[in-house]
Amino acid sequence: MTKTTSVSRVIRAAPEDLYAAFLDPAALLAWLPPGRMTGRMHAFEACVGGGYRMSLFYPADEQAFRGKSAEREDRVDVRFVELSPPHRIVQTAVFDTPDPALQGEMWMVTTFEPVPGGAKVAIRHENLPPGLRPEDDQAGSQISLDQLARWIEAP
Repeated sequence: MTKTTSVSRVIRAAPEDLYAAFLDPAALLAWLPPGRMTGRMHAFEACVGGGYRMSLFYPADEQAFRGKSAEREDRVDVRFVELSPPHRIVQTAVFDTPDPALQGEMWMVTTFEPVPGGAKVAIRHENLPPGLRPEDDQAGSQISLDQLARWIEAP
């Protein structure tokens, strides 16, 4: 059985604006790294078959976490499988890691559904690598979604 996680949130924004926040490298760097993590975009191509290579860095004073790619770094290669503006994005993600438990292709399906007062953003991760705890993935995804809401709703 494959491991999956799901998070969702209603955000006061149009689906078109939220969709765009997933396809803009500067926007991704602003809201995607969970909590106090920071990010760096190495490459970005917003088209089906394209994607991006990104590093997420843990804070130097954070002793509880070890990076998947290096001591303080999670590096990931993301490929866009489906882009259906402004309603759905399907991506795959592969961690750049020597750890066999964290290898494999994870699928991410994001949908944007208009609702009164904004849009419901739902993110589903499928086929999590065996070494990625679902509760950690879900918590990180929820933090990122909350950060997206604060970023896009800011005056």
